Amino acid sequence: MVTVILVHGAFADSDSWNGVITPLSDDGHRIIAYANPLRGIVSDAAPLVDLITTLDGPVLLVGHSYGGAVITGVDAGAGDIIGAVYVAGFALQSGESPATASALVPGSTLADTLVEVPLMSGGADLYIDQDKYWQQFCADLPEDQAAMMSVTQRPVTVAALNDPLIGEPIWKSVPSWFVFGEEDRNIPAGAHHAMADRAGARRIVQFPGASHVVGISHPAEVVKIVREAIASAD
Repeated sequence: MVTVILVHGAFADSDSWNGVITPLSDDGHRIIAYANPLRGIVSDAAPLVDLITTLDGPVLLVGHSYGGAVITGVDAGAGDIIGAVYVAGFALQSGESPATASALVPGSTLADTLVEVPLMSGGADLYIDQDKYWQQFCADLPEDQAAMMSVTQRPVTVAALNDPLIGEPIWKSVPSWFVFGEEDRNIPAGAHHAMADRAGARRIVQFPGASHVVGISHPAEVVKIVREAIASAD
């Protein structure tokens, strides 16, 4: 049995993994959908590392979007980590932030859709404008589903998106797989390719016409990649 830890990204929540949880559970694996705080890479990765240290047996990390940055910041020695699957996720290199990685090639339109909410504790939270959410984040989903997601989206801090990765990225220690959408408007497909290439990805899958939320719009295909990663470790 493998423990698969699913880490959601910004402007979403753990419900974004609903389409992949049941098939992987039916395979006999333990599934944990980590509640990502979305406050900063170091602080978000710390409780994840704590969780991993309590687990027996092999662990596969799967990260979407900013969740990819969080799994990249995990200490590879925290447990028996067998691989990292990036689902439209940030596979940062040391010193790089999600903001700089998304600009590896031009094309991201996220900045023009963001609404900033100042925090009394300092800094600010970012939301995607509800009126722009469908086309920006999940254009390949039905409009009514996108409308519900725009309401339930969880904000990420400005600091988190500009937080540089500290230390060695996990993809230098474990094999990686990448899956993303051709029409990703948060992280351009070219940036995904650049991150996958430098990580030496075992497989790179680009879905024609797919948006940033490939885990929701193409769950069966994402499950195939996760199964491949598990089988490769076996």
